[in-house]
Amino acid sequence: MPPMNDLPELPADARALCEGAAGLALWLTGAGISAESGVPTFRGKDGYWTVGSTNYRAEELATYAAFSQMPEDVWAWYLYRRGVCRGAEPNAAHRAIAELEAARGERHLLVTQNVDGLHLRAGSTAARTYEIHGNLDYARPVAGGARRSIPASVEVPWAKDRALGPAERDVLLADDNPLRPHVLWFDESYDEANFRFESTLHAASQASLVIVVGTTGATNLPLHIGRIAVQRGAPMIVVNPEPNPFSEWVDETGCGVFLQGTAGEWVPALCKHLTP
Repeated sequence: MPPMNDLPELPADARALCEGAAGLALWLTGAGISAESGVPTFRGKDGYWTVGSTNYRAEELATYAAFSQMPEDVWAWYLYRRGVCRGAEPNAAHRAIAELEAARGERHLLVTQNVDGLHLRAGSTAARTYEIHGNLDYARPVAGGARRSIPASVEVPWAKDRALGPAERDVLLADDNPLRPHVLWFDESYDEANFRFESTLHAASQASLVIVVGTTGATNLPLHIGRIAVQRGAPMIVVNPEPNPFSEWVDETGCGVFLQGTAGEWVPALCKHLTP
């Protein structure tokens, strides 16, 4: 976290919301917080992946249908993405949220859309961190079962043009127990066992403050969190470089604050005023 003297001054309304949050403060983070660590969103030029002579977009590869048809190619793409994420380091915003958890305990919950694992590497605990889209460091059996760490024998980083070799195929795609990346694909639905769906909605219904950082609100469950906050009249603090659905709700209801800017600019200051 930056030195306290270097933190920006929060607007009075944002400071009052933080200092008045006696109950559960629910954080919702998206790709914007990790972009400051150098993790690309994989929806722009970095999102294309060539299989043979065909370029696939992320939305096409990140599906159960694609995995069913070309599991080796989909795994190669995910292992490359995993290598990029493992090469990144948590930034000041990740660290500030982790330190805040230690101070607030059960009055703190982090819900993240990010699959890069940076929050956990910064010190956030698995118990207080709901990774609602999964984590690239894990795999799970296609037929169902608990997630497991990707074996250390699988190379990190993974070259962009690297295909699975026999050893990786044996580890990841054994005929009797094929593994898939532990992520939520575009043609799948949230569930509780893998992605904490019901637990997340319950937390949103209990939160006294919702802080939304670095997300466009393009996926379903994050928008549910925002709607629940709006319906309950729970205030939201929204941090994003550009307006998004969450900031529009704040504008419409007057219940919250939109801090236009990056996670690195605002999150450490928010955490300072949330600390009891």
